[in-house]
Amino acid sequence: MLQPCAAGLLVGGIGYFGLPQVMGAGYGAIDQAMHSHFVWQMLLTLALFKIIATTLSFSSGTPGGMFAPTLFIGAMLGAAVGSFEKIYFPHLTGSIGSYALVGMGVLFAAFLRAPLTSVFMVLEVSGNYSIVLPVILANTIAYLISRVLQPVPILEQFTHQDGLYLPSMEEIREESNLHLEDAIQPVTVPVLQGSESVEDTVKSLAQYGETKDIPAVLIQCPDGLWYAATRDEIHALAMAHRNGAREMSSKAPEAHLAISLSEQLGPERTPVLFPDLPLSSALPHFQRWPLLPITNRAMRGSLEGAVSLQDVLNRYQKR
Repeated sequence: MLQPCAAGLLVGGIGYFGLPQVMGAGYGAIDQAMHSHFVWQMLLTLALFKIIATTLSFSSGTPGGMFAPTLFIGAMLGAAVGSFEKIYFPHLTGSIGSYALVGMGVLFAAFLRAPLTSVFMVLEVSGNYSIVLPVILANTIAYLISRVLQPVPILEQFTHQDGLYLPSMEEIREESNLHLEDAIQPVTVPVLQGSESVEDTVKSLAQYGETKDIPAVLIQCPDGLWYAATRDEIHALAMAHRNGAREMSSKAPEAHLAISLSEQLGPERTPVLFPDLPLSSALPHFQRWPLLPITNRAMRGSLEGAVSLQDVLNRYQKR
């Protein structure tokens, strides 16, 4: 049975968890059902009326909760089973209060999908630890049956009605973590040396045909970092070479031609990415870089491959 403090909360002016009786929580009726104040027919009637009232509340959009109705209906059904057992199976020793507590836990575990919470709640309310084994067994069975009959929990149904789709813990656990090595591709674009002069670079590019057919060029800089030059940058380098020393003094065009490619590009470099990094870490960089080189973590500057935005999107689509 209920401990004096818990019973006082149920029958007093303030219900359990601070809910007032005037709001229709029904904790006073739950306490009376535990103390055999109702016959089993009345208990079933009260449970039926509560089910109808709760259904009308949710279907009409009227604000209402699920916690108190779940406890009320579970207690009425459990006490009804206990009262029925006392009449037709008097040799059984279980008390009606125990049946009501188990009923509260069973419905709470099945409806709200919180089996462990319902076990601790029943034990806290009653203080009767002799029923811990029946409560755990009944809650587990109710939880499993509920999952079989309705795979989508009631709270998730409500989020779907509101247009929210949140991943479940099962989906998060089963979700594989993709890395850059899952999308990496062999390097098929020209690879140039940043230590070369602009003139030598243009000559090297001439071996690959028209620059308009090259989406990007990877340039290995002397500092061990990489630079992914876009088509426009390649075109600008070629134009700078054709126009000679436009940016320099007309008296010293050789100075322009002697400038190395890495100096011409400036200090900016592509981000340092390794194959074991998350695949999503590459997405923010595609706004600036058309191609991202993937380097070896143990050997600085050693190229493992490259990824483009299309490579990353294709890998996510295969997921």
